[in-house]
Amino acid sequence: MSALPPRSVAVVLGTRPELVKLTELIRLLGPAAHVVHTGQHYDEELSGRFLAEFGIPEPTRLTGVGGQPRAVQISAALGQLDAVFRAGPTRAVVVQGDTNAALAGALAANARALPLVHVEAGLRSHDRNMPEEHNRVLIDRLADVLCAATPQNRDNLRAEGVPADRIAVTGNTVVEAVHRQLPSASARLAQLARRGLTADGFVLATVHRPENTDDPAALRAVLGELAALAAETPVVLPLHPRTRARAEAAGLTDLLAPLRVTRPLGYRDFLALARHAALLVSDSGGVQEEVTVLGRPLVVVRNSTERPEALGDFATLVAPGPALGRAARERLARGAADRARLAALPSPFGDGRASHRIAGLLTGLVAERTAPYAAAA
Repeated sequence: MSALPPRSVAVVLGTRPELVKLTELIRLLGPAAHVVHTGQHYDEELSGRFLAEFGIPEPTRLTGVGGQPRAVQISAALGQLDAVFRAGPTRAVVVQGDTNAALAGALAANARALPLVHVEAGLRSHDRNMPEEHNRVLIDRLADVLCAATPQNRDNLRAEGVPADRIAVTGNTVVEAVHRQLPSASARLAQLARRGLTADGFVLATVHRPENTDDPAALRAVLGELAALAAETPVVLPLHPRTRARAEAAGLTDLLAPLRVTRPLGYRDFLALARHAALLVSDSGGVQEEVTVLGRPLVVVRNSTERPEALGDFATLVAPGPALGRAARERLARGAADRARLAALPSPFGDGRASHRIAGLLTGLVAERTAPYAAAA
């Protein structure tokens, strides 16, 4: 699709969700895409094998970023990104979401006066305790083209004074990611059989956010409710490395025993399980979007969410503690009729053409720049 010069669009990413959501755009850009991986997710299970799974070309890799505190991650990436952009032939920079990698990419693009495209702009939780909220607000102030996934995201930006001509409602790229990566029905059922699971007969859970893992009391509350739920229906928990480490440090491994704990799953494997789970329980932002495409119910274990579009029909927001168990049992009690209702609803995150729209915006943006920016010495 792309007629842009080779390696003219730097796609800066650093985490597994960014790989998921930017794969189709990278494919559409073809040789024009120069993927730069900051290494924010440096664990092979969280990021490395996703490159091969999605067929993403070998990226330029930064060093010294993964495993560091937030400020160190951003500062370590900045100098290296500046060198990449200085070397050229970058004419535009793409970042996605609200990660430290995205903020570093936005700041480096701004320092080099390179046009910046922010995919998934305008999300707001209005919760200043979330580092991601600060990241996404800063990126939106720097971006030249803001790709809002939903009209509500656009309205958030307009309320903050962002000019309308900088905003495009594109839909969310997660919709095409799910459609493209979801295994066939036979492959999904074969995976369930290998794991001793039956369709609509288990709960799929993920827990990784600092608000749930870094506070031992919160982690105990979440794992305790999942363990209690597992006495009634199987609970599958692909365990994030940080969550495992926090549970061990807090002496909570006994709460993992009733659960079907697995290693982190590849994206296709996760979608296969999610498509047939009777319920998902998660603190992930991406899962909030994915369930709207898969037509599955979700209990969101967080204090706030930047994706209110999923609430109501698809998702219920609860804080860690007894409310989690109550909400999970209430959603499970609705049964097959509710899952059928959800499956018939359109996703509020778009029609699966977001990456095509963003690629078109990039083509127009880069066409306006006839040569890379040359920084003053």
